[in-house]
Amino acid sequence: MQNEYIQFFQQHMILSIVWIGLVVALIINFFKSYKSAAKTISAAEVTHLVNRENGIVIDVRSHDEFKRGHITESRNVLPSDIKAGNFAGLESHKAAPIIVVCKTGQTAQESAELLAKAGFEKVFVLKSGLISWNEANLPLVRGKK
Repeated sequence: MQNEYIQFFQQHMILSIVWIGLVVALIINFFKSYKSAAKTISAAEVTHLVNRENGIVIDVRSHDEFKRGHITESRNVLPSDIKAGNFAGLESHKAAPIIVVCKTGQTAQESAELLAKAGFEKVFVLKSGLISWNEANLPLVRGKK
């Protein structure tokens, strides 16, 4: 039986390497999400946090993308500003739920981690970003705030 595995790996080297790479990537992704200070939440959970717990939505997309459509009452803060420690007046809301949003959910994760390290107590990321917001048929505000 063991010889069959070795023979398979030898005959299908590229397939075996890809498979091992995928397994390693899944394990790394699992540990990153497990150790993450920011919890990933759904669009329904975002609306709950905003409506019931005075959550603040931080949109980390570019100013142009923000103008094309954003969640009501969200604040546009660029990832570069968050990295530089410029939190656009959020310091007084360190105990409030902070929901970080981007287009797909990838960029938001890094910004959310930085906010958590800066002392924000309840930091969340919208799973799949505004894509999931749109899929849930939730409204977007167009133009400037």
